[in-house]
Amino acid sequence: MLALAVAMGIGRFAFTPLLPLMQDEYALTVAGGTWLATANYAGYFAGALIAFAVPVPATAAIVGGMSAIGLATLGMGYTHDYPMWLALRALAGVASAWVMIYVSSWSLERLVAAGRPALNGRIFAGVGLGIAGAGLATLAMMHWRWSAAAAWIALGAVSLIVVVFVLPVFLARIPASARAAASVHGQPICWNRESMCLVACFATSGFGYIIPATFLPAMAKEVISDPAIFGWTWPVFGAAALVSTLAVSAFRPADNLRLWAAGQLLMAAGVALPALWHSMTAIILAGLLVGGTFMVITMAAVQATRAIAGPQPVGLLSAMTAAFAIGQLLGPLSARALLKTGGGLASALLIASGVLAAGAFALYQRAPARRGIDLQQI
Repeated sequence: MLALAVAMGIGRFAFTPLLPLMQDEYALTVAGGTWLATANYAGYFAGALIAFAVPVPATAAIVGGMSAIGLATLGMGYTHDYPMWLALRALAGVASAWVMIYVSSWSLERLVAAGRPALNGRIFAGVGLGIAGAGLATLAMMHWRWSAAAAWIALGAVSLIVVVFVLPVFLARIPASARAAASVHGQPICWNRESMCLVACFATSGFGYIIPATFLPAMAKEVISDPAIFGWTWPVFGAAALVSTLAVSAFRPADNLRLWAAGQLLMAAGVALPALWHSMTAIILAGLLVGGTFMVITMAAVQATRAIAGPQPVGLLSAMTAAFAIGQLLGPLSARALLKTGGGLASALLIASGVLAAGAFALYQRAPARRGIDLQQI
């Protein structure tokens, strides 16, 4: 849980609540912020490809990735050079992908071996924990009038402290019954219609959620300039992700694909809201709907992947993560293109909503073939 909190809450999304601060202090434009976000998503894509192609021990990938995130985040505070920012955000993206992929595989194997697969939801709740924590920390730092540089340094220091805290867990000897998790490259991907559908639909999820996940606080700042108000949008997003993953894990729905499809439909509604209704209420509702579904979708996708790929799912997980990253890359780039043509973020949000709905429809079409899969079984 803590590893994913660092990987996603800080390595991926600390930039989102800090963007308004960077806009004020460094006159960073929305276009400039889009390129920084794109660099991180490109790194995430590269990290997924490396995880797919290069065998790395799970412990080394997780601990090394978390350490790289901490150092890259610290570096954001120690330089004001824009090209260096791009490089540091890309490095954080590579490391985040490694931690996400290897923690998912490592933990799923250990939970299945322990006969407690339902605890998987608590692990993925770490993403919401990290986002909410980073958002609340940023809100407090804005209240105390900390600079953006100081905020980056503080979050980087927290990341490195967490690495020290979790290191003994990942260095512990893996039980024989779960040792397959340490050898993550033993099973090739079986490319069939089902696996290709999962990969393609995960790409639509990445494309759909990334614009609000990048610009939600910045959009809120345009409506209400008081940081004591607009600063709450990101903690709300993270809290929704935290609560939703725990709730879904507790209910243990029987069909992962239907859960995934329902999540994408709700996310599509949340993504469209700020484009159709320009108010703080719409932005908060968007935060709840998108935040409350994006990790449920990821959790359902990982579980569906393991049901197809078997006990060593890193190959297919890496392919899905790469597809997700491609969607994330295309999201900010399409937003930038629309900004150039005068379409604005509203047009990008509506396009993203349509892509999410299309992915949900494709998942519903495939769902009957996998009806009856239970989380207890996988």
